[in-house]
Amino acid sequence: MPSTSRLPASGISRSVALLFAIACGLAVSNIYYAQPLLDTLASEFSISHSSIGVVITITQICYALGLLLLVPLGDLLNRRKLIVSQMALSVLALITVGFAPGINVLFIGLGIVGLLAVVTQVLVAFAATLAAPAERGRIVGLVTSGIVIGILLARTVAGVLTDLAGWRSVYLFSAGMMAIIALILLRILPSEQKRASLSYPQLLRSVLALFVQERILRVRAVLALLIFMAFSILWTSLVLPLSAPPFSLSHTAIGAFGLAGVAGALAAARAGVLADRGFGQRTTGLALILLLSSWGLISLLHYSLLALLGGIILLDLAVQAVHVTNQSLIFNVRPEARSRLTAGYMVFYSIGSASGSLASTYVYAYGGWNAVCLLGAAVSAAALLFWALTRRS
Repeated sequence: MPSTSRLPASGISRSVALLFAIACGLAVSNIYYAQPLLDTLASEFSISHSSIGVVITITQICYALGLLLLVPLGDLLNRRKLIVSQMALSVLALITVGFAPGINVLFIGLGIVGLLAVVTQVLVAFAATLAAPAERGRIVGLVTSGIVIGILLARTVAGVLTDLAGWRSVYLFSAGMMAIIALILLRILPSEQKRASLSYPQLLRSVLALFVQERILRVRAVLALLIFMAFSILWTSLVLPLSAPPFSLSHTAIGAFGLAGVAGALAAARAGVLADRGFGQRTTGLALILLLSSWGLISLLHYSLLALLGGIILLDLAVQAVHVTNQSLIFNVRPEARSRLTAGYMVFYSIGSASGSLASTYVYAYGGWNAVCLLGAAVSAAALLFWALTRRS
């Protein structure tokens, strides 16, 4: 196990960046395990299919609160202690979900899990701070790819464990993994002293001030809202047609579709390198075109699962490329406020994810898969149009 002393004085080694990526992936998975389990949760807790998206929405709303209330603390407190403390509390919340006797305890537990999952953003901002300026985009791309891969593999892990030992085993397994990674991070992360000379209320107000002062933050935050709304529209509703006739796939098979998305996420990791070289706008435009195009393949679900897989790869590649580019550009604005920049940006990500989850299950219940695809394509087209209108300024 590497020690703190092995962290470079100016820069971050690839092995440490990979550890950050793994930690981010494990933490963010906790708010996505429920997506392939929606039908099971609906059955056990007597929730209608038109309303089951609320399970994801509650988690995302609490995630947004965590972004506003907890992530900015990374600019104020010792990030090593902050990160390890959040992960330790996440272990307790996951155990609560795993043993939830009823819907109220389930919702409270998932809400706390979402609130604490924002530790991923503290880790991303910390990695960006440790990285040398010339390689910041590459490091952000590597660490952020851990987040996207964690989101996607969460479906595979949840599906396999549910088929083997029931849905509760998913959250108990995650509790164990989070405990292990918290202990590793306790040893590897460098200790820091208090940095910002602000009170906590001033720190929170400064997040809003950054939106007023930094146009690139406003533009990239809106793009985050739209791309993750499209992302969530696909992944929240996908379980519904695949678990129903004529497919009637198992949780394991449904979760395996996340593996296709991993291929796209890995391919997009180099978007940060392109941003470092000054190609951030071109990368964004091309990725948004791919995002819109992906819905044509995704709409063929009932005709070809191979076409669906192709669409999933394109969609996840596009979303990851835009997301990495967004963060690479934003982190160059205010080095002393990276946690607050991350918090402001990711609030829009969370709003997009939550609204996409709720809208997709509602639209599917009343219009089927074609309606879901039209919704996803419309949101993707809006993102492309917004980029085209704002790219020159």
